[in-house]
Amino acid sequence: MIRIRQLLLSAVLAGALAIALTGCGGQGAAATGGAGVTELRYQGSVGQVTFAELAADLGYLSGVKLKWIGNTISGPQDIQSVATGQIDFGGAFNGAIIKLRAAKAPIKGVIGYYGSDKESFSGYYVKEDSPIRTARDLIGKKIGVNTLGAHHEAVIKEYLKRNGLTPAEIKQVELVVVPPVNTEQAVRQGTLEVGTLGGVLKDKALERGGLRPLFTDVELFGPFTAGAVVFREDFIARHPETVKKFVAGFAKAIDWAQTHPRDEVIAKFEQIIAERGRNEDAGAVKFWKSTGIAGKGGVIADSEFTTWIDWLEREGEIRPGQIKLGDLYTNEFNPYANGSVS
Repeated sequence: MIRIRQLLLSAVLAGALAIALTGCGGQGAAATGGAGVTELRYQGSVGQVTFAELAADLGYLSGVKLKWIGNTISGPQDIQSVATGQIDFGGAFNGAIIKLRAAKAPIKGVIGYYGSDKESFSGYYVKEDSPIRTARDLIGKKIGVNTLGAHHEAVIKEYLKRNGLTPAEIKQVELVVVPPVNTEQAVRQGTLEVGTLGGVLKDKALERGGLRPLFTDVELFGPFTAGAVVFREDFIARHPETVKKFVAGFAKAIDWAQTHPRDEVIAKFEQIIAERGRNEDAGAVKFWKSTGIAGKGGVIADSEFTTWIDWLEREGEIRPGQIKLGDLYTNEFNPYANGSVS
């Protein structure tokens, strides 16, 4: 099992490479100099539509074009690709952003893009007949997660802590990295005692029956925005108007999805997937329920970072006072932050 220190080391290396790229000019849009760029490189997700893609389709990006260069495997990978200059923007769990920033990567969040609410959330599921009923029952057991050092690890450890497990006992709960598409099968076969399920994978698994939730992230934290889209700080400094246009369009796309009927949003997602020609199955979007984003238009709240700063300090992943909130994110480009939406 990959340990957190290995992830943190990769973040440090990413940050170091990002600093090196700053010195040599980097590649792509971030290296074009004073003129505002008109094309932004990004990674997508198979069978899903990002809010950037929705914004482009709705005509909200004011002349800024998107260049898809492939699909991401996880949030930490996505923002490390931003830090190293391989793409111009990407998104991840806010705790992962804090860790990468602590490793000196010059990235900054500009808008929230996913989260949990009563309709869209992640749950931690066991078989219906499992003897696991409480947090203490997880000692010595395996929980499947999509990656370490991110959203699900933070939620699981918070659940264990709130339910009275000591740090030594928490270390006995083993987190195993499993591709999300394999999680349900691993739980049903007994390879894992608990599996993390969200989105369409959760809905399909529950349709088949035989599973029950041990807990959910929204039960622990209430509705919350969990992750942010980031740019490199040097990109923001060089191209503030481009970032402003992008964030404004992204925010309007979130608002569109937050305020339009579910069936209309799903139909739009299906249309975008069909037209982009990536040879993918659009069946998953039929299970879309909500954005999960707490703030209107993706406006970021302080608590959406301070919660995870506190957690990382408790875990010893960052030093107390090491990270300043103002270094992590800004709402200055989001028109919903000051009511100037047009």
